[in-house]
Amino acid sequence: MREVLGAFEGDVSVEGHTDSIPIATARFPSNWELSSARAIAVLRYLAELGIDIERLRAVGYAETRPLESNDSAEGRAMNRRVELLLKQELGAR
Repeated sequence: MREVLGAFEGDVSVEGHTDSIPIATARFPSNWELSSARAIAVLRYLAELGIDIERLRAVGYAETRPLESNDSAEGRAMNRRVELLLKQELGAR
């Protein structure tokens, strides 16, 4: 992963997601905090790999962007995820 992201010259958006089941713990008062924490954990890992932190950002979406229906355990599992979006300006190589 370090080789791929190191060779990529654009920005990397690390986006955390949750399922629709509400969480309310001392550590994660809501799905917003949980999704943000997931993204931040991956961002820190990428920084430890040597990816330039000025190119990284963490975003938490909570349950607002599901991939699957939250009506099944399988769907909820698919919605608990972290995505990396690679963004490069047009014309940049």
